[in-house]
Amino acid sequence: MSATLEQSPKIPGEAEPTAVRTGTAPRLRGKWLAALCLLPFAVFFFVFQVAPLLWVAIHSLNTTDGWGLGNFQKIFASKFYLQAIKHSLQISFWSSLFGILIAILGSYSLRQVDSKLRDFVMAFSNMTSNFAGVPLAFAFIILLGFNGALTLLLKKLGVIEDFNLYSKTGLIVLYTYFQIPLGVLLLYPAFDALREDWRESAALLGAGTWQFWRYIGLPVLTPALLGTFVILLANALGAYATVYYLTTGNFNMLPIRIAGLVAGDISLDPNLASALAMVLVGLMALITVVHQLLLKRSYHVAR
Repeated sequence: MSATLEQSPKIPGEAEPTAVRTGTAPRLRGKWLAALCLLPFAVFFFVFQVAPLLWVAIHSLNTTDGWGLGNFQKIFASKFYLQAIKHSLQISFWSSLFGILIAILGSYSLRQVDSKLRDFVMAFSNMTSNFAGVPLAFAFIILLGFNGALTLLLKKLGVIEDFNLYSKTGLIVLYTYFQIPLGVLLLYPAFDALREDWRESAALLGAGTWQFWRYIGLPVLTPALLGTFVILLANALGAYATVYYLTTGNFNMLPIRIAGLVAGDISLDPNLASALAMVLVGLMALITVVHQLLLKRSYHVAR
């Protein structure tokens, strides 16, 4: 009897059971169908992301003397272009820092208010996050220009003596404005990770508000905070239309210099513009690598 119950060994070359073959075929067809649906997105990504980046990278190595790193040597040997890099980094960093700090307070406060007010603020943030370019520059000129309404009011009240919207400080204020709504939209869902019973448990164990945020709240929010800060940096580094129409291209920043070298009537050098664009890409790549390194050291991710 035991011999009859034993499973006979599989003969080499024997066909798989019908049930296995009929179950495998639909899965393969499903994978091929999913890959086919993703094909338009892959083509779109290659045409509008990869191909332009390759074009810029290739032309950044093209100089008047042939192929080489002459364009990059010219950039890092010029105080003018180094100043553009410095201004872009400074304005992007400080506007991202102020923007994320205000966004943290705003996102946390939205969790404590009525749902109708919360929905209104989120809808307003969504609208203002797309308010950029010429309209935003025109609005800030009316409000905070040399003869702007808020500028004259603050001067009359004695709050400020002078304010130059077209300086580095003024641009930081302008950039911070459009960083805040984006930061709120990105950080608001992250606060869902903080459960109310964690706060209650921490309070029962004797932890105060500062200890809760130090050992529970901030470690849990660290990945979202780092990711949002990187996105805000990228958003500020690549901003062009607003600062161009505000300063008519007279403020020295990387996007302004790239556009001037591509479409300028006097200093036309698209290859040098490509090299500046690759410097911008390199800065973003460096920021992303640092973000990933900090993210790996995060307590929340390590868990």
